[in-house]
Amino acid sequence: MRRSDREVKEFEDIVAIMEKCDVCRIALNNNGYPYILPLNFGICIKEDKIELYFHGAMEGTKFDLIEKDNRASFEMDCEHKLVTEIERGSCTMEYKSVIGQGYIKMLSDDEKYDALCILMKHYHQEDFSFNKSVMPHTKVFKLVVEKVTGKVRMKKNDKQ
Repeated sequence: MRRSDREVKEFEDIVAIMEKCDVCRIALNNNGYPYILPLNFGICIKEDKIELYFHGAMEGTKFDLIEKDNRASFEMDCEHKLVTEIERGSCTMEYKSVIGQGYIKMLSDDEKYDALCILMKHYHQEDFSFNKSVMPHTKVFKLVVEKVTGKVRMKKNDKQ
């Protein structure tokens, strides 16, 4: 990272940023080009390891690409604020972000319910009783994070 003063180094702080985000973008290999898509997600920490959970239709481009190469990169960001300094004629954007990489594992039917509960928990304060009849028509997968970094671009006195 070029600006080490903006790097988030503590695991707990990186996870805290991820918990504030509402979209995770994953990048898959599409014949040498990145195929990037925004997804809703859930997060689970297991023994200081991050797992991100996703869902989708039963077929589609992302699943075709994952079948060929299950490695993925991801990015998420939050707390955006445009900062304009009229007298200096400059502007910048404040934000918090996380990027990383890992591998994707498709989940079995037996694993779907718990994974979808993790996903729902990310967006709802209390348990959300989702319609279980959609499960046979929903593919669920997780990204096992192998590497992750965080970055904060905020005013010095407003960093966390």
